Amino acid sequence: MNDTFDAVIIGAGHNALACALHLTARGWSVGVFEQAAEPGGAVRTGAYTLPGFRHDWAAMNMSLFAGSQFFKAYGPALMARGLELAPTSHPFASAFPDGRWLGIGTDLAETQSRIAAFSAADAATWARLAGQFPADANHIFALLGSPMKMRALASILWRLWRERGIGGTQDMGKFLLSSPRAWLEDTFESPHLRATLGAWGLHLDYAPDVAGGALFPYLEGMAGQAFGMVLAKGGAGRVTDALVAEISARGGHVECNAPVVRILHTGEAASGIELADGRTITARKAVIAGVAPKGLMRLTGGTGDAGFDGAMTRYRHAPGTMMIHLAMDALPPWAAGADLHRYAYVHLAPSLDQMARTYQQASAGLLPDEPALVVGQPTVVDPSRAPEGKHVLWVQVRMVPGTILGDAAGRIAATDWADASGPMAERALDILERYAPGLRGHILGQHIVSPAALEADNPNLVGGDQICGSHHLSQHFLFRPMRGRTDGSTPLRNLHLTGAAVWPGAGTGAGPGWLLAQKLAGA
Repeated sequence: MNDTFDAVIIGAGHNALACALHLTARGWSVGVFEQAAEPGGAVRTGAYTLPGFRHDWAAMNMSLFAGSQFFKAYGPALMARGLELAPTSHPFASAFPDGRWLGIGTDLAETQSRIAAFSAADAATWARLAGQFPADANHIFALLGSPMKMRALASILWRLWRERGIGGTQDMGKFLLSSPRAWLEDTFESPHLRATLGAWGLHLDYAPDVAGGALFPYLEGMAGQAFGMVLAKGGAGRVTDALVAEISARGGHVECNAPVVRILHTGEAASGIELADGRTITARKAVIAGVAPKGLMRLTGGTGDAGFDGAMTRYRHAPGTMMIHLAMDALPPWAAGADLHRYAYVHLAPSLDQMARTYQQASAGLLPDEPALVVGQPTVVDPSRAPEGKHVLWVQVRMVPGTILGDAAGRIAATDWADASGPMAERALDILERYAPGLRGHILGQHIVSPAALEADNPNLVGGDQICGSHHLSQHFLFRPMRGRTDGSTPLRNLHLTGAAVWPGAGTGAGPGWLLAQKLAGA
């Protein structure tokens, strides 16, 4: 192995790997160094319960990746390396305590019929929104896929103004600043439909009453209607496998079990990294840190710029997530009916009020009394993940505190995750059992991953925060990770930050890595 590269990348998450692939394609020599035993960060798959059952460690939904500009450029190469996509026309549903359910699918007539059972007016509104989504999507995806610079923003606003005038432009601005509850209550009358869409806000740290969160329930609802959902056949880790294979084929170097202990710099410019085994790796052009902002401070010892260092130290993380991986001999016996077996995701988050309470409890350091559950049924879409006739369930418990100060229900005394993870998992399974009576009798094996375990596995998931930082307005758009640094630049020349902490943020779309690589390579 060379000890000098054009670019040295710390971490092998999907953003870092996307950056590495584009740079190698532009002729750069690239070395990627990952502290864990395998690459991928949150985009990994393994047999965490029983042999033959393949579970996605954290990320499951690959829709953003499949629809990204990065995939448009490199999708054919990744498919040639063995990546296969597994699309579904039934992306998500919600089940409710009253025994009813509501699902969103790509058949507009079917979705309208489902919604009409709750509200005829909402069914008509849904059809109207679906009809105008292509025009709205052009502007929204342009915003989310562009560098967060004033020139790019001005261009997007100019196009929007020319198409919709000042009133339409102001309406879009109001929408982007609205909370999920404000938009959902202004748009729909059914509490069931509001909850079905509002659950998506929790995926990006947007509780119902947090400003700026309306965009995500809208996007997930309309994108689910228009495109469905995409998984990776065999597990999300297949994306990582293909990225590493293509990087290696182009001459790049990806090394695991290689913790970085220090970023080498003079106080003005970065020159390389030092590994835990004592090796020094030199970077001719760039050191790229795929780490959380606080991790960047640990590796540099500070950049010498008080404003930047303070912002990185104060960077805010979202509440944590607990993962429960289940090997099953059958799909959940949903009380609402077997039609739910068609859906990749089933949310158990019955009302906006409950979601708001859960978020407040977790933010206050309390184990929520009734957490929201995201129940992934990947074997509905991709049967290859389990032995014939068997299934895996991917359960996210949202939200939970990274540091436990108490229990909102007053029943769990433990305040460390080593002791609290078992009782909290039982609370989550009790909820799941209420919606799917008899579910526990179908469990063949289970693996619980607490917020503390998520962070121990991947230091970027601080406190179990799977999105590497809150997306609230003070830390989004022009402020991710801070004003003036949305491109991942730092006060040290040649040192760059990438990953979900950098605009455009979390998700599997590889946007931060892709935008940085384009900037560095000149296209």
